[in-house]
Amino acid sequence: MKSYIKILSLLFVLLANTIYTKAADAPPATIAGTVTDKKDNSPIVGATINIPDLKTGTVTNANGKFTLSNITRGVYLVQISCVGYAGITQTVDFSKSQTLNFQLQASFIEAGEVVVTGVSRATELKKSPIPMAAVGKAFIDQRAAAGNVIDMIANIPGVSAVTTGPNISKPFIHGLGYNRVITLMDGIRQEGQQWGDEHGIEVDQNSIDRVEVIKGPASLTYGSDAIGGVVNLISPPPLPDGAIAGSTMMSYGTNAGAINNSLRLQGNNNGLVWGTVISAKESKDYQNQHDGRVYATNFKERDARLMLGLNKSWGYSYFNASLFDDEQAIPDGARDSISRQFTKQTTEDGGYQIVPGSELNSYKIPVLHQHVQLYRIYNNSNFILGNGANLFVNLGYQFSHRREFTHPEDAEVAGLNLHLTTYTYDFKYDQTFGDGYETTFGVNGQYQNNAIDDATDFPIPAYHQFDIGPFAVIKKSFGNLDISAGGRYDYRSFNGQAAYIDTLSNKYPELYTGSNPGGTTGVTKQFDALNKTFTGFSGSFGATYNFSQEFLLKGNVSRGFRAPSIAELSANGPDPGSQIYHVGNPNFKPEFSVQEDIGAFLTLPNVSVSVELFNNDIQNYIYQQQVLNPDGSAAVNPAFPLYTIFTYTQSKARINGGEFSLDIHPVSWLHFENNLALTYGKNLGNGGPVADSLKYLPFIPPVHTHSELRGTFAKGFSSVKNIYAFVGLDHYSAQNRFFSAYGTETYTAGYNLISAGLGGNLTNSKGDKVLELFIEGTNLGDVNYQSNMSRLKYFDNTDTAPGVQRGIYNMGRNISFKVIVPFNFQRPKAVTTN
Repeated sequence: MKSYIKILSLLFVLLANTIYTKAADAPPATIAGTVTDKKDNSPIVGATINIPDLKTGTVTNANGKFTLSNITRGVYLVQISCVGYAGITQTVDFSKSQTLNFQLQASFIEAGEVVVTGVSRATELKKSPIPMAAVGKAFIDQRAAAGNVIDMIANIPGVSAVTTGPNISKPFIHGLGYNRVITLMDGIRQEGQQWGDEHGIEVDQNSIDRVEVIKGPASLTYGSDAIGGVVNLISPPPLPDGAIAGSTMMSYGTNAGAINNSLRLQGNNNGLVWGTVISAKESKDYQNQHDGRVYATNFKERDARLMLGLNKSWGYSYFNASLFDDEQAIPDGARDSISRQFTKQTTEDGGYQIVPGSELNSYKIPVLHQHVQLYRIYNNSNFILGNGANLFVNLGYQFSHRREFTHPEDAEVAGLNLHLTTYTYDFKYDQTFGDGYETTFGVNGQYQNNAIDDATDFPIPAYHQFDIGPFAVIKKSFGNLDISAGGRYDYRSFNGQAAYIDTLSNKYPELYTGSNPGGTTGVTKQFDALNKTFTGFSGSFGATYNFSQEFLLKGNVSRGFRAPSIAELSANGPDPGSQIYHVGNPNFKPEFSVQEDIGAFLTLPNVSVSVELFNNDIQNYIYQQQVLNPDGSAAVNPAFPLYTIFTYTQSKARINGGEFSLDIHPVSWLHFENNLALTYGKNLGNGGPVADSLKYLPFIPPVHTHSELRGTFAKGFSSVKNIYAFVGLDHYSAQNRFFSAYGTETYTAGYNLISAGLGGNLTNSKGDKVLELFIEGTNLGDVNYQSNMSRLKYFDNTDTAPGVQRGIYNMGRNISFKVIVPFNFQRPKAVTTN
């Protein structure tokens, strides 16, 4: 470990020297040019010219002209895009000031997509052998009905979400989630007790402009916990130089009266960039025909974000600070046994009463609720060292405060009260050698401290965690062949504190960490001391072969690594939100996986087709199993008789499947999009036979198809531009491959959901947007259905009458309206230039 600390110290020294060293002797370049329509050479107004590696860009003026000043000399990928045209990317050598002219071809098939996740320098999506997906602001804006940022992307093929109501969603990629998928915010890993079921991703959906997803092991560049993949949530890019602009957003959903308001303001003055986003969301209990209004699914969320940075010839450095504050009701599914109306707990000894209609239709958060806060401060920097070298530095601080209030007669007493402090670091040195060998050497990791404040339930101990992982990646293009390979070695250590509970000195149990408080009657040991170290190697090798501009093949083999989580190692207590008493196992080995991916992609003027297949074999796969009494009944802890005991076990597992996509454009403005996603997960056991109830893995999404007919009219009519309208059909097959042991999962019937939407921009006489309107309807058939990825499917009374369909159903018909009103205080310099 000392050698790793030395490496880290050397990188800090390198960073300090870099900041005070002149990046390049040559003066910066100025780039000017035009963007025109390839068909008739007419100027394209409002086209975006973006250099992702420099976080700089501009837009074309009324004559299709643009200017980019103060550009660091070097070779960079440039992306040119505009609504209604196929985007293009081009590698440009900015060794001197020059004029660049670009021509875009009218098309509605995406092309030239650029990604930054999992790579040091911006890369064309089609060149990356690693399976990836990316969606931009237009896609996000049109998801007006999405309750949170993960719901926005849950229909991307290969991506799904485990949900606990409208505002709680956790990402799953190819059947893996929780501590197997890392969520990033601008490249900074999100940390907030991912092992827990009953809270979502602590990110304001209104602060996100782009999402990039790695589908498969990404341990190579992100370390442990990325064995299933990565979701990178990316905030708005800086405005062009000289601009000050913003927008207000208001949305409303009819099903639960969901209100979402947000204010965004940004500016750029000669490379001094800044921005802020302030949001407020709240919702009543959602409803469906089967259950009526579902008690305790309402929420109230408040968010704020501030960014301040510099964008200069030496590179960029952005400082970000944000607050996420969410009060979320805790549903338990309890109902009156005769009327099946929802009930709420009113006394500590288990007294319940029927919830009145006025409370079901209220925005007021009930006494039993959770309060999750996340404070985040982070910095993203890129220091340009000259000779084609860059030093990327990402440093972050997060404080997660998670409380669950579970005592109906003591509203201020927290059942769960966890404080998680995380420091993350990520250093990458990127250098291109010889004939285009792009290399990256880096080290990243984190330090965590989990503390337990005043509470009555203690599922996990106080602990310290330290991660470090050096890695190296090399990429090279040989004509039409793009090759990428790399390796990484991870080290993770846990240091958990012993803890004791005094059950007699106060009304509620009191926890003592470190040592026994004195052998008093009623004092029991809650946690043993824990000192564990996990190490592992991960790697990746892949290639993309471009047979032509229209057709390419990809293949990749990755080895992933994941150390067990603190809950899997040492949990010993109730989790009020899930009503499970967790018991860990300190003898676990780390998980290792080997995933093979292959994909074929065809893009023609009127048709695009893709087929992607994967197979993932996992060693030491960890999953929960219920503890049973000798007579086969569920075991419970005497101190918590309402909580069934679950422990963890390990076995071999295999997950395989694929995605198929077909996008047809019979005419330029009409799209017929079709997607199919297949995921199968099987428990292979440890060499012996596997019982039928155990042979499938939990939370595996069923076969899902999505078809959508969409009309898009970028030029619009008169003052209304960028008009779109769509109707979609989602088919979810029955899930009869489920983890049935202990009643953990049950059969889920298939269902079909119809959606539709429309929208457009209202412009003034100058062509500026003055209003953006988005309308989206989901489950328009008002279908009563249960998703196997919804935890609410299993929330009900312990015993129900024969013939009663247990659990809570998903949301019924919902129509959402979103209005964005943009405003400009000052236009970018490029727009005012003739």
